[in-house]
Amino acid sequence: MKSLESKGIVIKPRYSFKRKEIQPGVFQTVDVDFPHTTESYKLYSQRVIASDIKECVCRAPDTPYDESAYSNIPMTPYELPDGQTIEIGSDRFKIPDILFNPPLAQTIPGMDNFAEISPSVRGLPQMVIESINRCDVDIRKELFGSILLAGGTASMQQLKERLEKDLLEESPQAARVKVLASGNATERRF
Repeated sequence: MKSLESKGIVIKPRYSFKRKEIQPGVFQTVDVDFPHTTESYKLYSQRVIASDIKECVCRAPDTPYDESAYSNIPMTPYELPDGQTIEIGSDRFKIPDILFNPPLAQTIPGMDNFAEISPSVRGLPQMVIESINRCDVDIRKELFGSILLAGGTASMQQLKERLEKDLLEESPQAARVKVLASGNATERRF
């Protein structure tokens, strides 16, 4: 959301407006006032929309994100619930790469305070390996062969493949790494 806000894009929660058809195929957005709506509910509603953007548009890059390599990436349109269409360029690769390279978050406007905690934050592959290494030595081989990817972010394109690739590079030579994820995006969420 910080990335969108830094570009002047306002995400209107679904409850704060209604769309009226003024002509066939032409809609007008009318703001609706809900005076007793809490700030936390507004933020939650905005995050639901941001999560949908992440799952629909973002894609984990095959290799670590490089600003120069992605500078000429074509823009991808996304229509917000209020009818506003936004264009998302290299951020659709940069933001997912934060899962693998957390210090990259510092380059996103509004994330300056992340610098204080970033040295202690590990990437997704490192967390998986650390979790497996905390288990009994006898079952580590089986754990490397059955890593399950679940949750909303698991719906992101190429996340499974990138995680598997990075784990292969960082895991012990004898480990056979296999990342499992449902083929159905809805099933991955839960």
